[in-house]
Amino acid sequence: MTKTVLITGGNTGLGFESARRLKAAGFEVYITSRSEEKGAKAAAQLAVHYLVMDVTDEKSVELAAEQFGKKAAKLDVLINNAGIPGEMRAIKEVDAALMERVFNTNVFGIVRTTQAFLPYLEKAATPIIVNVSSGVGSFSKQTDPKTLESKVISPAYAASKAAVSMLTLQYAKALPNMRVNAVDPGPTNTGGNFKRGAQNPSEGTDAIFKMATLSKDGPTGTFVDRNGILGW
Repeated sequence: MTKTVLITGGNTGLGFESARRLKAAGFEVYITSRSEEKGAKAAAQLAVHYLVMDVTDEKSVELAAEQFGKKAAKLDVLINNAGIPGEMRAIKEVDAALMERVFNTNVFGIVRTTQAFLPYLEKAATPIIVNVSSGVGSFSKQTDPKTLESKVISPAYAASKAAVSMLTLQYAKALPNMRVNAVDPGPTNTGGNFKRGAQNPSEGTDAIFKMATLSKDGPTGTFVDRNGILGW
């Protein structure tokens, strides 16, 4: 039976490349985007399904889940990819409004989407959730002076990705019948706000692809990059 995957923020970057690779692997692919124009264009390029969905809007997420249910009986894989970096500011200029805006997409968006699509995941034989995080949110990397991540000072983004790690652990413990993992794509050049990465999009999606195609006895509650397990 064909497996179904839904990828948030699938119209560009890592989401787009993940959709391309999973489509090639035989998945029935749904991508979401808050921009109907951009999402429809990307879906046409990929020859996949498209749902309008803004992860920061509860009603938008609920409507997308409802529309998904009219087209598919189950969801095998949910990839929570949608995310924003937030503006780079001097520490004295970081305020609660910035933190709230970044968390609303990167953290609360995962909660909204996961909760809305859980009923469809529960109908799958081997349900999988992949949360796209970042090494910038890793305490292990941030405190190791040898890493690139330790040089980054971005409180809103880093804190939001650290929160994604804890969310991943909590969902993994609460949903033992599912495989729930967080991934660090690594420094990937996907354009837009992420132009400085050394990796290409295919390399950046290696960990996403691996975690999205786990077997029923695969790992859960882990944080990985394309080379293996990372420290939280």
